[in-house]
Amino acid sequence: MCGIFGYTGKKEAQPLVIQGLKQLEYRGYDSSGIAMQNGSNAIRVVKTYGKIKNLEEILNKQPLKGTTAVGHTRWATHGTPSKENAHPHLDKENQIAVVHNGIIENYFDLKKTLQEEGVRFRSETDTEVIVHLVAKYYKGNLENAVRRALRDVHGTYAIAVITSAEPGKIVAAKLDSPLVIGKGENENYVASDVSAILEYTNQVIYLENGEVVTLMRDSCEITNLAGKPISRQPVKINWDVTQAKKGGFPHYMLKEIFEQPGILTAILKERVRGYEIHFDELKIPAAALKKVKRIVIIACGTAYHAGLVGKYIFEEFTDIPVWVDTSSEFRYRDPKVGPDTLVIAISQSGETADTLAGVREAKRKKALTLTICNVLGSSLSREAKGVIYTHAGPEIAVASTKAYTAQLAVLYLLGLYLSQNFKTMKESARRELLKEFLHVPQLMRSFLDEYKRDEKNWEKNAHDFNVRYHEQLDKYYSADPDKRKRAPNGFFLYLGRNINYPNAIEGALKLKEISYIPAEGYPSGEMKHGPIALIDENPWVICIAPESKTYDKMISNIQEIKARSGYIVPIVTEGNEDIQRLNPAYVIEIPRVSEIFSPLLTVLPLQLLAYCVANEFGEDIDQPRNLAKSVTVE
Repeated sequence: MCGIFGYTGKKEAQPLVIQGLKQLEYRGYDSSGIAMQNGSNAIRVVKTYGKIKNLEEILNKQPLKGTTAVGHTRWATHGTPSKENAHPHLDKENQIAVVHNGIIENYFDLKKTLQEEGVRFRSETDTEVIVHLVAKYYKGNLENAVRRALRDVHGTYAIAVITSAEPGKIVAAKLDSPLVIGKGENENYVASDVSAILEYTNQVIYLENGEVVTLMRDSCEITNLAGKPISRQPVKINWDVTQAKKGGFPHYMLKEIFEQPGILTAILKERVRGYEIHFDELKIPAAALKKVKRIVIIACGTAYHAGLVGKYIFEEFTDIPVWVDTSSEFRYRDPKVGPDTLVIAISQSGETADTLAGVREAKRKKALTLTICNVLGSSLSREAKGVIYTHAGPEIAVASTKAYTAQLAVLYLLGLYLSQNFKTMKESARRELLKEFLHVPQLMRSFLDEYKRDEKNWEKNAHDFNVRYHEQLDKYYSADPDKRKRAPNGFFLYLGRNINYPNAIEGALKLKEISYIPAEGYPSGEMKHGPIALIDENPWVICIAPESKTYDKMISNIQEIKARSGYIVPIVTEGNEDIQRLNPAYVIEIPRVSEIFSPLLTVLPLQLLAYCVANEFGEDIDQPRNLAKSVTVE
């Protein structure tokens, strides 16, 4: 989950590396550092604890001069966040530097062997064994030393290595962690994510597992771990670098929330031609899909919630049974999948370690595999039999918003595509659904425009919650010793039914991620089976209650909460008059839409609610503590 950026060329490397690390800070921000070749007998390293601005402040006072450097921003796995554990790591002679993303699983054994050989370790990290192994095998050729060192290593890695003995050279390698090369004029780049290099070049090469690349300013040579040359042409990335800027919004998260109608419009424009749905990159023939008898969706986090919505979509549009599993659980069971199973893996980055492992397990059992992801050339897109890209552009905020909407859009279109393939829906009904779907982006814009007009009221409600929240804390942690014995209850419950139940979980996750306030999502029918016990002192209960076949049931649940003094915030279809009789704290109205498409609209207030509360509390919205954007380690 860490970020790697390296540069070799004719320009001063320091500002380029710092800027690249800033673009990668969403991948980790516990600590950061830079290693520079500067013509001396040693590599100069500057690193520090905390965010990249801390590193930048040091370098502004004591800049590093040179045209070849590697940098790193860390999300801690082995060893606490500290200056000592920050990357880059040096060998004992300070002549070789390594940055690393991944986990070295056998580092205890490697460290013990190296210590017996006289090596003194300066950190608690697993990464440090790599630099000492490279130094151990170095005989004047850095790529040979790297290849030899990696033969000793078990685990996952993306690494970039430099040595003072070979000016202008960066050697990089990968196994199950993303790494991309950017090719420029008399300069080359290496990074964990394509968004970090788009400002400089759109010509990129994605490294495959088990490959080693040697970069000089005017050359790029790829080999496998045995040293056999590999030929691969760069691909052109069509993202505009401005897509990764804030565009006048105070936070990336808010910008990305407001991008969602445009992204959905673009997906529909690309995929729908007349009444036909096209997935040009799918690569799975219709004949193969017709053999599918069940669908399994695997994903993690927000992508998992999208998969839960996908279950409702597929079972509504087709006769195929669907189950959804978290990737980390799927791979460690003995999942009962085979040639008649379509396994759909969903991931924004296409690099999620557990999901990647799940796809490999599905392939081992001969299942048909398909990935839905956002990043061209990602590991999942190469591993699965078929791929559908969401084309949502770079998502910078750690809390995912537009990627979720894009994943839902693809799932809706895939469901309609399969219904045509399996002939499970009348053509007239399919066309009516598609016609309504094409109108959804305008409904999303309408809601977001209304939010802009009503922004002060949203902020006021967030402030009111802040006041109530701290009143309760004061109540529980007052001087009364009896009250000190009780911890405060959770402060948010999210309730939904049917296809909006997954959005209840997603809304709770968004709040937890960026405000650190306890929140849980439940199917509202489960309230009487336990969660209703929390209602007596829980200030806000978010009730997702648009027009639907379960609307009356949802109103009954709201009445039960109201009877117990719950602080209700219902999300309802515009024009709803029933809800006012219950005197809720605050009503959020969404435009009228068929129940099947309602998650695309109900998710918007859930995202904005989380944003407003976190903003009111003064939290770091785009970079919440302990989290990173891409979970590329288990």
